Amino acid sequence: MPGDHAMLLPRLTSAPARATHWIVACALLTCALSLCGLAQNASPAASPAPPHTSSPAVPSTPQPEQKTAQPQQVHLVDYSKPRSAFPNLLQPYLPRPLAEVNLSNSARIDSLLQDGKIYLSIDDAIALALENNLDLEIARYNLNIADADILRAKSGANILGVNTGVVQNTPGGGVGGLGGTVGSGAGGTTVAPGGAGTGTNGLVSSTLGIGSPIVSFDPALTGTLQLDKNNTESTSIFSPVPIVAQNTYTADFGYTQGFQWGTTLNGGFNNTHVTTNNPTTLLSPDLTANFQFRLTQNLLQGFGILPNTRFIRIAQNNRKISNVAFRLQVITTVDQIENMYWDLVYAYENVKVQEEALTYAQKAYTDTQTQAQVGTVPPIQVVSAQSTVATDQQNLIVAQNNLELQQLLMKNALSRSIEDPVLADADVIPTSTMLVPQQEPATSTLELIAEALQQRAELAESRIDLDTRNLNNKTVRNAMLPTLDAFAYYGGSGLGGDVARPTCSSTITSDCFNPKNAAPPFVTGGPVSYPGTLKQLVNGTAPDKGVGLTLNIPLRNRQAQANQVRAQLEYRQAQVRQHQLENQVRIEVRNAQFDVKQNRAAVQAAQSAAEFARESLNSEEEKLKVGLSTQTAVLQQASVLTSTESNLVSAKAAYEKSRIELERATGALLEHSGIDVAGATRGQVTKLPSVPYVAPRQDVPPAAPQQPAPPQSAPAQPGGQM
Repeated sequence: MPGDHAMLLPRLTSAPARATHWIVACALLTCALSLCGLAQNASPAASPAPPHTSSPAVPSTPQPEQKTAQPQQVHLVDYSKPRSAFPNLLQPYLPRPLAEVNLSNSARIDSLLQDGKIYLSIDDAIALALENNLDLEIARYNLNIADADILRAKSGANILGVNTGVVQNTPGGGVGGLGGTVGSGAGGTTVAPGGAGTGTNGLVSSTLGIGSPIVSFDPALTGTLQLDKNNTESTSIFSPVPIVAQNTYTADFGYTQGFQWGTTLNGGFNNTHVTTNNPTTLLSPDLTANFQFRLTQNLLQGFGILPNTRFIRIAQNNRKISNVAFRLQVITTVDQIENMYWDLVYAYENVKVQEEALTYAQKAYTDTQTQAQVGTVPPIQVVSAQSTVATDQQNLIVAQNNLELQQLLMKNALSRSIEDPVLADADVIPTSTMLVPQQEPATSTLELIAEALQQRAELAESRIDLDTRNLNNKTVRNAMLPTLDAFAYYGGSGLGGDVARPTCSSTITSDCFNPKNAAPPFVTGGPVSYPGTLKQLVNGTAPDKGVGLTLNIPLRNRQAQANQVRAQLEYRQAQVRQHQLENQVRIEVRNAQFDVKQNRAAVQAAQSAAEFARESLNSEEEKLKVGLSTQTAVLQQASVLTSTESNLVSAKAAYEKSRIELERATGALLEHSGIDVAGATRGQVTKLPSVPYVAPRQDVPPAAPQQPAPPQSAPAQPGGQM
């Protein structure tokens, strides 16, 4: 026995060398199988969408007299496309580098800074907001998040969804409008707003994304390499050796891939190499190899492209919603900035009015003191004039504080950071003033409503959401069907190794190897190598093939019925919500049109009142000169003039805001202001906006429009910029 055990040791020790060859062969074969997955990337349904934004028009050579900002060109990154495995095979398994958050202000704001003051037109204010406003910067990330969801869906995984709500974290300037639509992930999970009707874990879920199971479209390779050395003490009286030693080498490989028609491909390639010292074993080493390819096709539930690409379709619709939502974010931000600008103009004008009032009150107080000293007026009028001065001083302080607040809010809204002491201490001087047109544009209410129904971003989001839910209804109906799968498979096996027993002959007739009764590979009586074992897999020595059907019929199918009913109810609910949005849009347009008419009339009335108050003050001053009036009456008329002038500034600001609201309500704010959404998407304005119905101020130095120069190339910004 010891001699037999020693004789077997060379076979055991040579096993790793022999196993190396067929392990390498297995690896090469499985790599060839993985190339089948490359065809999946060429599928039309999974192909990435075209670029979402067009390149902004770059202006020609800037005017020499302009002080221009120097923006850098931002290279957009499409995160819906995977990283290529060529030439770096490890690239798909490495983290994707993203740019750090950019908290630096654009160069435009420095170009507007002169002598410690920011001379700001409304066009420049909008351009700065499009480049620096943090609400917009936060919303930009949603575009990349939506792209990442598309990439996730292309693998066959469910999507996570994207938040497409309007960001309004910038203080100042009230903005109206309707809420946006949220691009949901699979199940449409949202936190319940309240009440007892919550689902599992206190969440309210949706049927969005429910359907048949989807096999991963990304091919997967699996492999197992194992070495097992097993020594077992024998307890049988028939065992020829006291300790049975067995070495087993295993090399198994698998391949799995799903396709968009509901097809699944599985491949397996298994190998074992066994050596033992048990003399009762026929082969040692014993080589076995087998493979099998199985193709499975869904015939009822999960059949066709639609059920299996539903996550891709939903993710692409969510990307469309993200585009519309970003446009809505731009509209909201521009609306807010324009309102803040007119608040700043009002505060600036109101300070001037209060300064004039204080100057006049101080002059009247001085004149009254002089008259009281010569005895032409009683001393009580001096006290009255002094009280007027104190009141006007208080009004001026309030107006100045309001101006400082509006300047601070404006600088915060137009910059990413106000930590720079120069920027923080700079005064903001508005260089645009309000201009009331002689006549309003002759557009009927019905035309405005029709324009709003066509252009409002909220309605566009709702229409895309309805399309998504209609798609979901079809996939939910498909999920009601029984599961019927057809499958076909083909495989083969091979056997090899060395015969561990002597060949039967005339002298050896028992406990021997008879080639006539042996498996086909050993009919010659000689050993069969691993290549010979692999050859049997393809020459039909021991094939394994077949076809079949698998059927699964849920007898009551209540879950699928409930899903189908709920999906239809959610679709009907979305239809009602869209109609409600249309009604709200109609009301907003009519109300905004009413406000424009009302505020225009208020401006005209305030202008007349201010003119009358000024004439009354002049008349009262003339009477005072000839002794027909008193200083008290003059101060009263001056107070009336101050009030009417302040009311006029306020009325003009209200009129401008109502015009902005009308443009927002009709969805035409960006077009009427000449705003390029593509530039806003990049955070790089190359075309200066042009807001209508404004005029340059005459009492401040004119500021040249800050049209940026042609962009300079910069490294890719895959993070903060799109």
